[in-house]
Amino acid sequence: MKGTTIVEKQPVQTRQKKAAAGSGAKQKILAFASLIVLIVVFTLSSSNFFVFDNLVGIMLSTAVIGVLALGSTFVIITGGIDLSVGTVMTFSSVMAGVIINFWHVSLPLGVIGGILAGAMCGLTSGLMVAKMKIPPFIATLAMMMITKGLSLVISGTKPIYFNDYPSFAKISMGKLIPGIPNAILIFLGLGVIASIILTKTLIGRYTFALGSNEEATRLSGVNTVRWKIVIYTMTGVFSGIAGILMASRLNSAQPALGSGYELDAIAAVVIGGTSLSGGAGSILGTVIGALIMSVLTNGLRILSVAPEWQTVIVGFVIILAVYADILRRRKR
Repeated sequence: MKGTTIVEKQPVQTRQKKAAAGSGAKQKILAFASLIVLIVVFTLSSSNFFVFDNLVGIMLSTAVIGVLALGSTFVIITGGIDLSVGTVMTFSSVMAGVIINFWHVSLPLGVIGGILAGAMCGLTSGLMVAKMKIPPFIATLAMMMITKGLSLVISGTKPIYFNDYPSFAKISMGKLIPGIPNAILIFLGLGVIASIILTKTLIGRYTFALGSNEEATRLSGVNTVRWKIVIYTMTGVFSGIAGILMASRLNSAQPALGSGYELDAIAAVVIGGTSLSGGAGSILGTVIGALIMSVLTNGLRILSVAPEWQTVIVGFVIILAVYADILRRRKR
């Protein structure tokens, strides 16, 4: 009887995995179709939308939110949340400004220092969540407040400019490919790297395992505490890179900037099909979700829709995306 039970369960598990994979593929197709529909609608609504300069502008505005969303994808797939990515981004840019302008360290080392500052914030969040067992919402909310305050304290509440370092602006606004800012290339490159990490490495495998069933993963011998810390640290690295891209684009570190970016990043992840309950998601979906956010905002702005109504519309889109995820999980 026991042997029969095992044989019977295996096909069921296989069907569940196939169903989950099929659901994820359908969600990506649906998200991509939604993006195409938005582009077509705004193109027909305004002759100023589907022009090269505006499309580049959309991609450029997607870059920072997109990089934040890439990092957030890993945490959300584990079933967690990171509310600090926006302020960690700001803190990283401020630290880069301090290292380069006040400590007079070379530009490359200053950039690395800013990214490491983001990594340290992610590491701290990971320790609070995995070691101290503080709920991710509370732990990252605390980190959001800490980094927000530190950014203002360290900078003296004043922007830090990079006017003496003209090459810093080229990180985002330079053009290795004529007509396309480097920030776009960096975002796309990071998207490829994140996709490889999520689908081809041990980190990705354990990311899905933690989100699907953390207790079963722990009982199978996996050090779930260590891998959670690694995942949150990696999210901090992505936030640090986003901070460098934002500071380079503005040619300054703005200590008051950052609040609200975490909501846009989470929205992009959810719209892209990553489940807030964990265990399902993809980098491609996140990239599409970030593009949907940017296209929607840009198109509404071109159509002269009031900013407050833009926020309302984006809110409804997020509700639809989350509800679609709920329906998928019920069906599965």
